[in-house]
Amino acid sequence: MRRIVATTYMTLDGVIKDPHEWSGPYFDDDAGTYSTERLFASDALLLGRKTYQGFAEAWPTMTEEGDFGKKMNSITTYVVSSRLKKAEWNDATIIRPSALVEEVSKLKKQDGQDILIYGVGRLAHTLLKEGLLDELEIWIHPVLVGNTDPDAQLIRKGSTASLELTRTRTTGSGVLVLTYAPVKEK
Repeated sequence: MRRIVATTYMTLDGVIKDPHEWSGPYFDDDAGTYSTERLFASDALLLGRKTYQGFAEAWPTMTEEGDFGKKMNSITTYVVSSRLKKAEWNDATIIRPSALVEEVSKLKKQDGQDILIYGVGRLAHTLLKEGLLDELEIWIHPVLVGNTDPDAQLIRKGSTASLELTRTRTTGSGVLVLTYAPVKEK
């Protein structure tokens, strides 16, 4: 059975929005190695529409990214969207939100590696609520950005979950990578 893993960058004050604006100084060799390990432990991406569109715009032009870039531009990709009619980057399969739980349940039952979600937005919160998210990985960066917009924060109104810390890792630049598994209800 495959696992669904969500990974996100976060500031000390809980911000996950616009990591390109604050995470760069902390992306060292350790972070690069771990990012590569995480991607290569996966054989599919599951993305929300906004993340997919951002990746579809950026990744095809990142020719200097070596094996990581080749994998990103060829990995099996699923995008959850009610708006998209076509998803050309990586010849992605569109999953409609109304079929999300059913389709993700089918994907998890298939043979294969992890299914990776970049970011923790509505998609990850829905899968967490439905008991389909297996791992939540948070890269805590030693920076405060002061964005108190609720849409910029890790937490979403109404989202609750009990989590168990399963792994920790610290990069040379001080990023703490915390990996959690949802606690199953008894």
